Amino acid sequence: MGNLTAHGEFAPHGLGAVLTATLGVVFAFGGTEIVAVAAAECPDPGRAVARATRQIVWRILVLFLGSVLLVVAILPWPQISGGESPYVTALDRIGVPFAASAMSAVILTALMSVLGSTLYASSRMLHTLAGHGDAPRWAAAPRRAVLLGTVVGCGAVAAQAVSPGRTFPFLLNSTGAVLVIMYLGIAVSQFVLRIRTERTEPERMTFRMWGFPYLTVLVVLALSAVLCSVLFTAQTRPQLLMSLGSLGVVLVARVLTRGRRRTGELRFVNTVR
Repeated sequence: MGNLTAHGEFAPHGLGAVLTATLGVVFAFGGTEIVAVAAAECPDPGRAVARATRQIVWRILVLFLGSVLLVVAILPWPQISGGESPYVTALDRIGVPFAASAMSAVILTALMSVLGSTLYASSRMLHTLAGHGDAPRWAAAPRRAVLLGTVVGCGAVAAQAVSPGRTFPFLLNSTGAVLVIMYLGIAVSQFVLRIRTERTEPERMTFRMWGFPYLTVLVVLALSAVLCSVLFTAQTRPQLLMSLGSLGVVLVARVLTRGRRRTGELRFVNTVR
């Protein structure tokens, strides 16, 4: 356990490095919001979301934070190389045979799981957006939405083959920035909805928020600090600016199409067959 306090102790390169690294960490947690997407297809959404959220919290604490704690306890952080998984290095250090092959199998399984959940979430989101008039009506068909997601995924694979040294770091940093912005929007939205009760029917506010409003404010401040740190870091600033640019495009498109939206949801029963 001496590795936890030796070699410069906690945050040897300062808090700014911790905040910048958070952008890549957020990338690993992307997808937890799929719980809310899948809840719409559950017979009891309220109970399902609460149960799934509790499981996610415990799995993050045990599987993610617990495994990282073990790695840094076994392996001094200066010996962690960017070209090799720290889990493989730690397993090799304690004498686990075939560590690299085992981790490759774990990573492949995780990637296949992420691929399936991402296709599901993207197709459901396109379906919902099309139903509200925020996406082309042809995207309301789940098969077309899945096909579009598959095409985008294949495009990312092709970009990685053409430029292997730049594509993955770009996707890692830009996706992390988008997720931070998305989570920031979720936190602000739920804060406003709970404070301004006239905008939400009381019978729909059935979920309790831990430590509200203090925990929500803390989350907003923490995510804002991460974005500020990324903005003032030369290596990640371009990705954040491009993410903000894509957000600006979405907002402009929203304003331009707002007047053409229909009052209610579109009736597209025949479209989704």
